Amino acid sequence: MTTAYPHLLSPLRIGTHTLKNRVIMGSMHTRLEMLDRPVEREMAFYEARARGGVSLIITAGYSPNEEGRIEEGAHVFDSATQIDHHRPVIAAVHAHGAKMLLQILHSGRYAKHDLIVGPSDVRSPINKRTPRAMSEADIERTIEDFVRCAVLARDAGYDGVEIMGSEGYLITQFVTPRANKRDDRWGGSLANRCRFPVEIVRRIRERLGRDFIIMYRISALDLVEEGLSGDEIDGVAQAVEAAGADILSTGVGWHEAPVPTISYHVPRAAWRFAVARLKKVVRIPVVASNRINTPEIAEGLIAGGEADLVALARALLADPDFVNKAADGRAEEINTCIACNQACLDYIFGDRVASCLVNPRAGREIEFTSAPTTRRRVAVVGAGPAGLACAIESARRGHQVDLFEAGSDIGGQLNIAKRIPEKTEFNELLRYFRRQLEVTGVRLRLNTRISAEQLARSGFDRVVVAAGIEPRRLDIPGIDHPKVATYLDILSGRVQAGKRVAIIGTGGIGYDVAEYLLGTPETHLDAETFYREWGVDTAVRSQGGLVASTKSHAARSITLFQRSTGRPGDRLGISTGWILRGQLKKHGVEAIAGCSYTKIDDRGLHYRINDVDRVAEVDTVIVCAGQEPARALAEELKARGIIADLIGGARVASELDAVRAIDEGTRLALSF
Repeated sequence: MTTAYPHLLSPLRIGTHTLKNRVIMGSMHTRLEMLDRPVEREMAFYEARARGGVSLIITAGYSPNEEGRIEEGAHVFDSATQIDHHRPVIAAVHAHGAKMLLQILHSGRYAKHDLIVGPSDVRSPINKRTPRAMSEADIERTIEDFVRCAVLARDAGYDGVEIMGSEGYLITQFVTPRANKRDDRWGGSLANRCRFPVEIVRRIRERLGRDFIIMYRISALDLVEEGLSGDEIDGVAQAVEAAGADILSTGVGWHEAPVPTISYHVPRAAWRFAVARLKKVVRIPVVASNRINTPEIAEGLIAGGEADLVALARALLADPDFVNKAADGRAEEINTCIACNQACLDYIFGDRVASCLVNPRAGREIEFTSAPTTRRRVAVVGAGPAGLACAIESARRGHQVDLFEAGSDIGGQLNIAKRIPEKTEFNELLRYFRRQLEVTGVRLRLNTRISAEQLARSGFDRVVVAAGIEPRRLDIPGIDHPKVATYLDILSGRVQAGKRVAIIGTGGIGYDVAEYLLGTPETHLDAETFYREWGVDTAVRSQGGLVASTKSHAARSITLFQRSTGRPGDRLGISTGWILRGQLKKHGVEAIAGCSYTKIDDRGLHYRINDVDRVAEVDTVIVCAGQEPARALAEELKARGIIADLIGGARVASELDAVRAIDEGTRLALSF
């Protein structure tokens, strides 16, 4: 059978094992262990990806001892009594012809508990705890803990282990002078700093033999001060290869790095230069990772000789059937990761269980079950994310579905989101929804503002209202002044903002509008622009791969205003908010908190702060102060005795939340 991805789908020998293709599932911290029925949940989660066609799956990180846990209650594998937890999960993966590795991860100074340790007592800027410097006895014991964990993994049935030596965890802390200030045989020279990972790999190989896969995850680019240079990274790679590693997986950036590495701000495959560099200095296979979300990109990396395999993580949250769809010529049906981080990283950093904006089943596979259904006629009003999810899932279940949309295209607020610089990945979600409407046979009625009377006459068995939101109107004198516009006016292109702008509201919409109006280069579309804007040294001559960043010219002078006295931008995503706040600050955007608005007139926005009256002399005042649910249709239906289901913004409009909207639409469809 011919395929568009011959390199991606070709087998590869790793040690004494053969992988059926070049796609592996990279390790992801999910926090599934924090829920009830953890074994059942993990089995369903990993089996879905194995069934979807990947050749190798790497688990979430397991600490080799109590000190290495990322948080209280996190995975530890240090006793034979825990083996029974792993066996059913491994069996489920092996049943689909995939291999499985256990990732061994010691958090070091990133740990969120009182047993925190590190090579030195140097605190991470993203952790309030200071680690205890490990003694030589601690180091020797920890190395043996890694080996014991690998032995337990072998006994449980894993095909091998991945040693986590990237992203700023303990091994990375030993290797780099940023966190290693020792002057004994575990610090100082590169050879001494490498001793810790080398001994771990060497002893595991010695204990477990050649049939056990050892993958080493190396930091291909640190992106922090006092990180490694390119030559030093090459030296680490060669040292762990000589110690017995079978395969080299690549990570990029520490968690405290000042450069984004996997968000939508980052171009696809932006770190290929760092992976290609490593491939030239080792003989073992090298894995590319980070911002690889289409089979075309993955195929190009392997065909071009930049990598031997690709590791997909969030791309497999978005669509566990990624590989099978690519192999079957159905790449257009892949639900593509849009790198929003909203339900994966942001959930994890907020102590929640990881899922996915575009695929609410991710991490919740056992919750999305449906009973047999009787075919019904279903009307869904509104083709935003909630309505689309509900219509498509209903049609998959065999219902006859009519989807009514007043506008000329599907997408609702997604069409606004995709206009924000760096968020054009939302086009992928729209592409996926369009294709699924075709595949499932949903009858789409665009440019159709259906009335309650028409719905009542049409005899639908179920009516779902997903009519979205309306921008909230503020009660400020002068709110009808020609200077005033809503965020929908601006982002739809109906109104052009002037050179001086005041934005009322500092939620996600306010910040998005500010970014849109700056007119700065869209770094996610061009890797070279991204490297310049963020100060990335692609030659990796500097320590950590950082150079001075450039500053592009902003098209407007912008000030954000908020009523509350809290820090502006506090409600932005945990993993992306710092990026957006930093970029706006870099381009001169100010944010003023604790305001009360007194009026809007020809001069601009009048406001009071600390009992002092002030005026922002601007050309345009943009209101980004929330929205209200569009419920008029639902109320009319109720008056006629028809109870409609409300989902998405039509149900709750306090925030524009595509995660909740798609989840609600999917779950509702499974209920009838």
